[in-house]
Amino acid sequence: MELFRALAVLAEPPDRPEVARLARLLDLGEPPSLSDYTETFVFQLPPFASVYVGAEGMLGGEARDRVAGFLAALGQTPPTEPDHLVTLLATYAELAAPDEDGVKEDEEHARSVEGRRIARAAFLWEHLLSWLPAYIDKLAEVAPPFYRRWGELLLDALLEEAGGAGPPAALPLHLREAPAMSDPRAGSADEFMQSLLAPARSGLILTRADLARAGHALGAGLRAGERRFALKSLLGQDAAGALRWLADEAFGWAERHARRRDALGEVAEWWARRAEATATLLLELGSSAGEMA
Repeated sequence: MELFRALAVLAEPPDRPEVARLARLLDLGEPPSLSDYTETFVFQLPPFASVYVGAEGMLGGEARDRVAGFLAALGQTPPTEPDHLVTLLATYAELAAPDEDGVKEDEEHARSVEGRRIARAAFLWEHLLSWLPAYIDKLAEVAPPFYRRWGELLLDALLEEAGGAGPPAALPLHLREAPAMSDPRAGSADEFMQSLLAPARSGLILTRADLARAGHALGAGLRAGERRFALKSLLGQDAAGALRWLADEAFGWAERHARRRDALGEVAEWWARRAEATATLLLELGSSAGEMA
């Protein structure tokens, strides 16, 4: 489990002295620059579980509270940002740590070991595998080489753990509680855009880089800023084109999720269904917008 501790450190700002040492140890190449870190983890892909499994698609909310509750149940005092990836990986490493030498192996110890095994598997599926495979997929597209290699190593380790833990008894609560996409024909345009930017609702991750790519493909002018404003601008300039572009993205995500069915079972299937439903909705909306143009 030292690997997970090392990967947690590498998700921290690169000015920590341990980062360079661990980068060499894991053969990840030259350590990232502070600008690489900022672009990756601040502007493109904030490493917080609540952003990807929360109904709001933003920091905090019930998703963060669930993580804090799990940590409290483990006897820990949750930090200010309990759902940060550094905290999650460090916690998993601690749960998976081997027993100390010299511990008396009696019935009480056996119960403790079994309890920790159950907690470890629950934490793995609920707070890591519920969102990190999709996160790492997007990381591979938008991050600089160091963080792409870091993500590949992390994903390999997580999938190995999934194989050892076996499938979860139930779909992670984060996913069970996530509402579906909002249809603007039945609700508001603002709610539709918010749900599209919330991965657990839409089934896809849209970064600032993705929206800039959409703007380029559609010949739309976009100003640098928050994703919501960029999305609103795209829809305002070319609604039909933007909706079709987004539908293609969603179908791509559905295929991507589906490829992990063997490794992640119902979790991958859930994400694939979400993305496919979003793609279908976007195609319908795009067709209607095209007819009105």
